[in-house]
Amino acid sequence: MKKLKLFALAAVALMGISGVANASTAMLASDDFVGISFWVISMGMLAATAFFFLEAGSVSAGWRTSVIVAGLVTGIAFIHYMYMREVWVSTGDSPTVYRYIDWLITVPLQMVEFYLILTAVGKANSGMFWRLLLGSVVMLVGGYLGEAGYINPTLGFIIGIAGWVYILYEVFSGEAGRAAAKSGNKALVTAFGAMRMIVTVGWAIYPLGYVFGYLTGGVDADSLNVIYNLADFVNKIAFGLVIWAAATSSGGRRSK
Repeated sequence: MKKLKLFALAAVALMGISGVANASTAMLASDDFVGISFWVISMGMLAATAFFFLEAGSVSAGWRTSVIVAGLVTGIAFIHYMYMREVWVSTGDSPTVYRYIDWLITVPLQMVEFYLILTAVGKANSGMFWRLLLGSVVMLVGGYLGEAGYINPTLGFIIGIAGWVYILYEVFSGEAGRAAAKSGNKALVTAFGAMRMIVTVGWAIYPLGYVFGYLTGGVDADSLNVIYNLADFVNKIAFGLVIWAAATSSGGRRSK
């Protein structure tokens, strides 16, 4: 357990050093609210990463992987947000590529979390894993191709929405949703329900941003970046906290 905590602290320290190095290459203006949002959210992601990694040693073995993955999600997001902040401050351009690289890693990990918490109570199978992973990849690839201009934006939106709807079906009415309902584990059912609400309500911000930013032109790049940043902040950190709460409720806390 002590080795795990030392590893977590070392990882967070290295990420912090990387972030400071990046921050030194560009100055953040006091009136750059988009840049400030990148900075604030990156620090929130760093704090969440430290919390999840340190808490991983305090939950039961069955839930430990889920909490560690929650830390990986926020840790990866922290590194990408430092790079995105630098791109924005240096060029004033929206860092679309960095944002989608982040999502391409973190969103599938979040989908895997549904599988992992079911595994913690012995209610999962490999089919759930691959279906959730496939849905997330389709959603992200479609969105990126449309947003980056490789395909028609409307077509990209349709593909992305199809992937999202498939995910919602799986966690509400599909095998994963049914397994959670029949698990008999109150903590898991509560966590699964909260995670579904984040994926439904919280993730709705992204397609709405896509529509108003790329299809109708009603939102400028500054506003769109702030919206996406706040959505990431809530969705990634809240998602992990829900899993941590379920882990401590279901398996109890191990002595430190």
